[in-house]
Amino acid sequence: MRKKKNKLFIISGSSGVGKGTVIKSLLKRHDDIKLSVSCTTRNPRPGEKDGENYFYTTRDKFMKDVENGDFLEWAEFSGNCYGTKKDFVMETLKNGNHVLLEIDTQGAMQIKDKMPEAVLIFIAPPSYEELVSRLKGRHTESEEAIKKRLEFVDFEKENSKKFDYIVVNDTVENAVKQIEKIIGKDDTDK
Repeated sequence: MRKKKNKLFIISGSSGVGKGTVIKSLLKRHDDIKLSVSCTTRNPRPGEKDGENYFYTTRDKFMKDVENGDFLEWAEFSGNCYGTKKDFVMETLKNGNHVLLEIDTQGAMQIKDKMPEAVLIFIAPPSYEELVSRLKGRHTESEEAIKKRLEFVDFEKENSKKFDYIVVNDTVENAVKQIEKIIGKDDTDK
């Protein structure tokens, strides 16, 4: 019997596509998949915990880590920096687990350049209309914020062409089953 090879799986997709819900469901079903915790320079929101939601750090420390090459990927959004620490991912893989990252398509491309063996999975909505409906249905953002998110959809859709797999999130259950098949297929790769 061949030993399972632990892999890095990256899940990306547009805002409102249901990535978080799909990931939560997947993680409940698989204790050998660990979600990577990103670093950020933003302040914690109420209820967030350091080391669980993010690793919170200062901008100076973050930029020093960038200079030292400590991140697999990083980006700046709305004045805050976000990144995935290389050590965290490598240690988790070494400990016998798959690692799952939820990041944008630009970050996914950065990681693919550094770790070509990473498996990129893009979560797509059943339709553009459904994506708009989901974003509006969350009731968490203004019309202007929703419009900005939707402007980014075409860019992410274009980047998704470079991904290994595209999973349509018509239902959470179907999306999770598709991802499980991808992970299972990848477990048998050399």
